[in-house]
Amino acid sequence: MVDLHLPGTLPPLFVDLPRRLDVEGATVLEAIDRLEERWPGLRDRLCEAGPSLRPHIHVYVDGERAGLDTELGGARRIDVIAAISGG
Repeated sequence: MVDLHLPGTLPPLFVDLPRRLDVEGATVLEAIDRLEERWPGLRDRLCEAGPSLRPHIHVYVDGERAGLDTELGGARRIDVIAAISGG
């Protein structure tokens, strides 16, 4: 199990989605797929076809920048960050 933290912009879009939850998966993509099983459409908010992370989404595993193929192994925490831009 990995402690997953989501950006505050996602929970209002999905019924009963908490900002923090425990999730299983061997890779970041598998963890996102577990979320997709419970909250259909969530994966599309984080990933593009390919799959790859959307340009404005950043993922960190135990504080280190990660990609969808990053193995979780003994990881304890995943942070999903939505980049904000503007002028």
